[in-house]
Amino acid sequence: MQTRREAIMKEISGTENSYTFRFGCVAAVLVASVLTSVAPVMAQQDARARDLGVPFDGSPGPLNAITDVSGVRVAHTTLIQGDGELRVGEGPVRTGVTVIFPRWEDPSDPVFSGWFALNGNGEMTGTTWIEESGFLEGPIAITNTHSVGVVRDAIIGWQAERGLGFQPWSLPVVAETYDGSLNDINGFHVRPEHVYAALENAASGPVEEGNVGGGTGMRCLGFKCGIGTSSRIIELGEETYTVGVLVQANFGGRRQLTIAGVPVGQEIISDEALAPETPQAPDRGSIIIIVATDVPLLSHQLKRVARRASLGVARTGGTAGNGSGDIFVAFSTANASAARSRPLAELTMLSNSRITPVFDATVEATEEAIINALIAAETMVGRDGNRSEALDHNRLRAILERYNRLVQ
Repeated sequence: MQTRREAIMKEISGTENSYTFRFGCVAAVLVASVLTSVAPVMAQQDARARDLGVPFDGSPGPLNAITDVSGVRVAHTTLIQGDGELRVGEGPVRTGVTVIFPRWEDPSDPVFSGWFALNGNGEMTGTTWIEESGFLEGPIAITNTHSVGVVRDAIIGWQAERGLGFQPWSLPVVAETYDGSLNDINGFHVRPEHVYAALENAASGPVEEGNVGGGTGMRCLGFKCGIGTSSRIIELGEETYTVGVLVQANFGGRRQLTIAGVPVGQEIISDEALAPETPQAPDRGSIIIIVATDVPLLSHQLKRVARRASLGVARTGGTAGNGSGDIFVAFSTANASAARSRPLAELTMLSNSRITPVFDATVEATEEAIINALIAAETMVGRDGNRSEALDHNRLRAILERYNRLVQ
């Protein structure tokens, strides 16, 4: 019998449009069709911010990724097709979807959760039920602004096929940022099979960053950006816990860019040899932040954690402008089965008097995840020849060294 994954790949391979698909984490890359006439990406040397000597506070986990939190899995489906003039419905396509499973071993077991909107010019579905119940149910997805509906419906279909819904109805958490400067956003190129592919390929391990998944067509702080992740290990009494963050970053202008406390954007602007910042207005962007932890926190505490992600954004120069959708959600993988139907649930909760290290870790990991997204991203040319330049690694190192902020 044909498996669902085989059916997905057959359906993808038989589509009329020719896309490049990238599924899963770094080690899981599948290509359905290879592009020969399109060169939308110019690669930099593979690196993360710490590899370049950027200093950060705190101690990262083994992978320095959200998947350092046990049970959390991530996958991307990346869609890249065509170049040249925008033809709505045809391309160019620079988009995708990213999925995060809070509790892979049992996706139907809700996790305690809280959410926060720093600026609400954006969308994250399912938040009214998080606010009401304190729980988040099933996988989270991030995509482009005009694909939220299809991604949400596809998750519901996937859950229904597998009997993974916690309730008879599903209220998935799906968030977005706008990629219309590079992508044919009104062409609606993200389809249910792309969401299914990401859901089926979710994996632990290193998480691919930059121009992948929902972050494919995103840019932030004046440069090409996308998906980034980081984590922190914290000691609470005799116990060791993890806080992991994943961002889809698409906010701010070049003048705002701050790295390790250094006004990198302003330094780069002062270099007249550099091409000016390209089309997207600094105020037309957003950032979605997912905070995961195994610290036993309840929903009211997780809302406090989600708020602290704002401070990580501020460290990189973000100010949450009017046109920005800065929406954050935090969840805890502790207290399994707490939402199951029974008269009483026995819970473990970290005392509020001990929660400050969790706040610190959230701020630190958010800052580093955003910078990792910038470092990993590669120059991309999209619709109408719009070009988003990658942050030059050598230029960054030279600036940090001049400010005595480079770790050798």
